[in-house]
Amino acid sequence: MKFLASLLCGVIALGPTAVRACETALVLTIDVSNSVDVAEYRLQVDGLADALEDPEIRDALVQTGTAIAVVQWSGVDKQAVSIPWTQVRTALDVMRLSAEARALERAFVLSDTAPAEAIHFSLDLLRSAPPCARQVIDISGDGTANAGTDVRLARNAAQRAGVTINGIAIESMGLAITNFYRDSVITRDGFVMTARQHREYPQTLRAKILREISRVLG
Repeated sequence: MKFLASLLCGVIALGPTAVRACETALVLTIDVSNSVDVAEYRLQVDGLADALEDPEIRDALVQTGTAIAVVQWSGVDKQAVSIPWTQVRTALDVMRLSAEARALERAFVLSDTAPAEAIHFSLDLLRSAPPCARQVIDISGDGTANAGTDVRLARNAAQRAGVTINGIAIESMGLAITNFYRDSVITRDGFVMTARQHREYPQTLRAKILREISRVLG
């Protein structure tokens, strides 16, 4: 009885962040295939860092106890965890994530585009995620698949596992990539947003994260 009383006192002393449930486990993926040049890569990682520093996103991530991991991907055998699972409990956690994102070195160069393998890699990563009510994979890219297995089969595997896939299609002109993402990449409960060239990626990413979190917050 004394042990239980001491344990309860310890939990109370730690404050509400110690018992906050995780609403969403979110894998944020970054396309580093051959079509992405040095400046475009910087726009992606700086855009992610800036989005995490946004006060509205920061507060929502803390409120929902979101768990985040960051993956870089390109060709068939080119996927890497750049930031391992981090559950957000305080604003300081978000600031640390932002600093890590801004400091990320590019994982791969001169490689193909294999989104199916990025999805399978992210599904494997979600198996080690903190326990959360939802699991979401964000796929962003500026091209359609030119390597790897059938993207629709990977998407279907995510649907069977109850995982949502959302996307950002980075377009130079037209909507070819957006249509590819809509038809082959995102799940039935997912959505795709369009960024006009890489310079629109940062604000599109911010809007996408807010949209994902708003589904939880209402």
